[in-house]
Amino acid sequence: MADVLALVEARLSDVLGAPDARAAVTFVGTDRVEVLRYTTGDLVRYATLGMSAQPMADPLATVADPLRGPRGELLLTVRAGLADTDKVLRPLAVLAASPQVEGLVIAPGGSLDTTEPLWPGAPFSAVLVAEPGGLVPDLTLPEPLDPVRFFPLLPMTPAEAAWKRVHGAAALQDRWLAHETDLRDALRTAVPLTA
Repeated sequence: MADVLALVEARLSDVLGAPDARAAVTFVGTDRVEVLRYTTGDLVRYATLGMSAQPMADPLATVADPLRGPRGELLLTVRAGLADTDKVLRPLAVLAASPQVEGLVIAPGGSLDTTEPLWPGAPFSAVLVAEPGGLVPDLTLPEPLDPVRFFPLLPMTPAEAAWKRVHGAAALQDRWLAHETDLRDALRTAVPLTA
């Protein structure tokens, strides 16, 4: 599946330019996951490369289809210089490996939790998976492979993650919008969660 990853990296480069840094993480029993960093003005974007090498399999399926099934990569955007966000590389790689390790199928509206701060001092340990296709368009692959989707990750504070579990992803996103929350602020506090 090296060809898939080459196509994915080419799509990322077409949209985001050349990465200015990259790191690789390998977990026992899984394929290598790279995290690429792109800096544009005051924004830093981190993109995983490796999650899409295999389709995400339904954990209830008796046999995983080696070709068919959803494929994706993760994208995280933060404002540069507010925190040591480059330490997010390992947590992002852990999240990208979760379909292989835990049988997760990552989809919009879902939550992913690292159980530790995303970077030193981060008020976030969880992320909300947002709708793909906005920043980086889906990458169509040859039949019978499903397209690769690029899922933006929106960091959530523990209070926001708990509130989202009760009220749902759409309600949390509406609350962020209503309060004009800067989701790229690496040090932001939780949005007000009471009426």
